[in-house]
Amino acid sequence: MRLMLVCAAASLLSVSVASANQAQPDVQVKTTNVAGSVYMLEAQGGNIGVCVGDDGILIIDDQFERLADKIHAALKALNPGPIKFILNTHHHGDHTGGNEIFGKEGTIIAHENVRKRVMVPSQRGERTIDALDPVGWPVITFEDRVTVHFNGEDIQFIHLASGHTDGDGIVFFPKANVLHMGDLLFTGHFPFVDVDGGGSVQGYLKDLEWVLANMPKDAKVIPGHGPLSTMDDVRALRDMFVETGDYVKKLIAEKKSLEQIKAAGLPEKFKSFDWQFISTEGWIEALYTAYSK
Repeated sequence: MRLMLVCAAASLLSVSVASANQAQPDVQVKTTNVAGSVYMLEAQGGNIGVCVGDDGILIIDDQFERLADKIHAALKALNPGPIKFILNTHHHGDHTGGNEIFGKEGTIIAHENVRKRVMVPSQRGERTIDALDPVGWPVITFEDRVTVHFNGEDIQFIHLASGHTDGDGIVFFPKANVLHMGDLLFTGHFPFVDVDGGGSVQGYLKDLEWVLANMPKDAKVIPGHGPLSTMDDVRALRDMFVETGDYVKKLIAEKKSLEQIKAAGLPEKFKSFDWQFISTEGWIEALYTAYSK
């Protein structure tokens, strides 16, 4: 059971690293104006948030090192100014892989646990993920939250504990009314809960509940993975957590084994959440592991 979860995580990150280590001539960077000075860049890896204006450029996450030139070109098309800040929503390589490039230009900010994790190698299944070079380490870290006053925005960078990882940070732009969720939102899909990285199913659900209770209901949402979203997509993910969690807990109470629950599957309404990285069986295993303890 534990081995399968580790292998699923390793598979996800192996695909990411393989993409990073290969030339990507066909990858295009798609730029979307979300609202005001805030944009979303889509290429490979986690979605990048961008804030541009007279003060220069701030980015949220930076995907992979090999895409840095294309990301640079997309940023310069928005604003010729310098990159001043890089905010890392968590430590995974498809969100921090460009740190060693962009960290030479701007100041990297992240939760303190992100710095701790990128400074040392980590193990995923049988594969070792190298530590980042010091130029890619966050220079400013925080425990609870920090505000970046930039381009007329009072940008709120808020830590939410033990969800996707132990270093998750969401970024809210009050003026533009835009929220970047990092990997606390996989829009329309079962999420990856990185238990080895300090995440938990229960913590992830609490984080979603906090966002729904504290963020504007009409905010536009940049997910870690998926298309530009809304708070309805956050609510849909929260509802999926609750309903599938209750379903699995009920079967656990009936003394059903993990294999029996996998064989039964989840209600049909959640079929669309299944995807290449976290399948229905993988999500059932994550729930079973979380709630059978």
